[in-house]
Amino acid sequence: MAGGPTALTLIARTSATGAQPLSLRARFPRTRPSMKKIPLAAADPDRLDTWVKYREGLCGECNATCCTLPVEVRIDDLIRMRLVDEFEREEPAKRIAKRLEKDGVIEHFNHKREIFTLTRMANGDCLYLDRKTRLCTIYARRPDTCRNHPRIGPRPGHCAYRPR
Repeated sequence: MAGGPTALTLIARTSATGAQPLSLRARFPRTRPSMKKIPLAAADPDRLDTWVKYREGLCGECNATCCTLPVEVRIDDLIRMRLVDEFEREEPAKRIAKRLEKDGVIEHFNHKREIFTLTRMANGDCLYLDRKTRLCTIYARRPDTCRNHPRIGPRPGHCAYRPR
């Protein structure tokens, strides 16, 4: 036989000699193919119990569901996003909020905590999410909220995964 005896040949040979037959499992241990676990159902962003445990590579298969969640930002984020200049940092946050609301960039401002909430489009997408590619148009300048997701957020370590 070219390439050596097969497992079935070995079983037949040992049976003919009266020896114990070789087990197929002993000869060829069963190995499971390394397959990615894909969540069966799409998560509902409003129901944290449907969110899946985050793992590397999940974002590439997702429809950018995290980009439909409200994004809270601080003044440092707004500067990084180039919505506010460094010299404006000294202005009252309320004045900055008023200008950004007028420009349609923020939808809410929390005066006590000085947190701005970015505007979302009518379909719930972030203002900076590209509709076709579903990728962030300001990725290198994205706010800390986005940089730290899903380590920090409504359910740390989990995300609202929805397949493309």
